[in-house]
Amino acid sequence: MPRMALSLTYDGSAWRGWQKQPDARTVQDAFEACLSRFLDQPVTTICAGRTDAGVHALSQIVHLDTTAVRREESWVRGLNTLLPKGIAVQWAQPVSESFHARFSALSRTYVYIVRNTRVRTPLMHKRVGWIYHPLDDDRMLDAARRLLGKHDFTSFRSAECQAASPIRTMHALDILRRGDYLLFTFRANAFLHHMVRNLMGALLHVGQAKKEPGWMDELLAARDRRLAAPTFAPHGLYLAAVEYPLAFGLPDLSAGEALATHTGFELRA
Repeated sequence: MPRMALSLTYDGSAWRGWQKQPDARTVQDAFEACLSRFLDQPVTTICAGRTDAGVHALSQIVHLDTTAVRREESWVRGLNTLLPKGIAVQWAQPVSESFHARFSALSRTYVYIVRNTRVRTPLMHKRVGWIYHPLDDDRMLDAARRLLGKHDFTSFRSAECQAASPIRTMHALDILRRGDYLLFTFRANAFLHHMVRNLMGALLHVGQAKKEPGWMDELLAARDRRLAAPTFAPHGLYLAAVEYPLAFGLPDLSAGEALATHTGFELRA
């Protein structure tokens, strides 16, 4: 059956996360309802990463199988006419049946935007995280360095996490300051449930000097979620990019390009 891949951008603040739930307002429910109208047949989608309630996406990749025939350019225009204002298709293209939005992915990149000021800004409270304690960038960078590589991230997974293995490989963890804002970029082969939000909670503890950077080593070794910091709020967390093998021929938009396009923040130093 023909397979299509699509990239979605969405404001997660109005939704109960990506995944379909009984009696819940989710991105997948809304997207599949519009897809079914557009294609005139029931449709089920597979995504690259199931975002939590309140988490945004700059480029969520999904695939679906359908026998319906539509012009390629109409996928974007037609679906965006039907979709709620907080969800938009960025591109759509046919892919081989060997492509899988989740299992074909080489890496995922998340970006946390955190405002570090004494007073919060109500105009952006659903778009950025906020912490009023002064943060020490060097301490957090030292802590972040200890998370790079292949580790057991049990101390940073939720109790509800259903992943078969807690082993993940952190390819990059960067922190940049932009005036009153800090941009935290996490790139890994995959993430556990609440892993990014739990890592953020720990990094912010170190940044406030509540813990030393070496605490990260202790948490990785302990493999005990109860010893780590509280889960940070979802506001300000974005699924920014998903990387696939070049052989699939998908549009190659970096996390930095996606962030600049949709938020105006630059990841370049």
